[in-house]
Amino acid sequence: MAKTKKKTIITCAVTGAIHTPTMSDALPITPDDIASQAIEAAEAGAAVLHLHARNPENGAPSINPDDFSLFLPRIKQSTDAVVNISTGGSITHSIADRISPARTFSPEMASMNMGSLNFSFHPLAKRYETFKHDWEEDYIKNSESGIFRNTFADIALAARELGEGHGIRFEHECYDVGHLYNLKFCMDQGMFKGSIFIQFVMGILGGISAEIDNLVFMKRTADRLFGTDYQWSVIGAGKAQIPLALVSAQMGGHVRVGLEDSLFISPGELAVSNAEQVRKIRSLLEAQGHEIATPDEAREMLTLKGGDKVQF
Repeated sequence: MAKTKKKTIITCAVTGAIHTPTMSDALPITPDDIASQAIEAAEAGAAVLHLHARNPENGAPSINPDDFSLFLPRIKQSTDAVVNISTGGSITHSIADRISPARTFSPEMASMNMGSLNFSFHPLAKRYETFKHDWEEDYIKNSESGIFRNTFADIALAARELGEGHGIRFEHECYDVGHLYNLKFCMDQGMFKGSIFIQFVMGILGGISAEIDNLVFMKRTADRLFGTDYQWSVIGAGKAQIPLALVSAQMGGHVRVGLEDSLFISPGELAVSNAEQVRKIRSLLEAQGHEIATPDEAREMLTLKGGDKVQF
């Protein structure tokens, strides 16, 4: 009997913490914008919604649970998509602060950065002569001196508080090959059990570059470390978003799009919404013969606790 072909999960990362309001009018800033675009992305085919929050007054990235509370219930009421709350969101706050939204709302999934790195996007400041808000320019420039801290102690705290405490499953974000070895060590220590979900993050300054050869090497390394009992996906930052997503799907992985990772729909053309990116990748995947996973199919593949067990 022929083996059933695995369906492809589309994750949409709706707003993130890198891009600022000046960079695109389509970037969701207000709670209403975040909710509306998340719902539209789910309707377009995203089974998983990766969510950050913004300060409703000025659009600055926020890890305040109160800001998440302004859009999470609406998303839950309007779609069956899996909600994945970021535990990144800030390179200046401690892990205890960064996990606060996920600890408060107990989503089905949360991101988990698997190592520290020089996470920088300061070159973006040179692209704009003026900014909509006073905080933006310094925020972008200061990333040059920032270290995104994710020590083994930090990872253990998040695993204990969120995984053991809430039954949350993780999107293990690996920005370089060493992060895969960090994940293997953590699994050997009993922090994470069962099938895992790895997100290869490629193209961030400070991490591995977004090249197909690097993706193949990351995948080969993961196979050696984790065998076949894991799910995986790719983030291609910026212009690499769609090309690497398509390669990922051809290699048997899942895909992630969204305005967190790229503001564009094609070279030089800003996307008008997250849903536009989801529709594009869905159309391309289906043209290649891939079937798109529903939220419930994603839950089964990722062994999630279910949308009825969240706290929002």
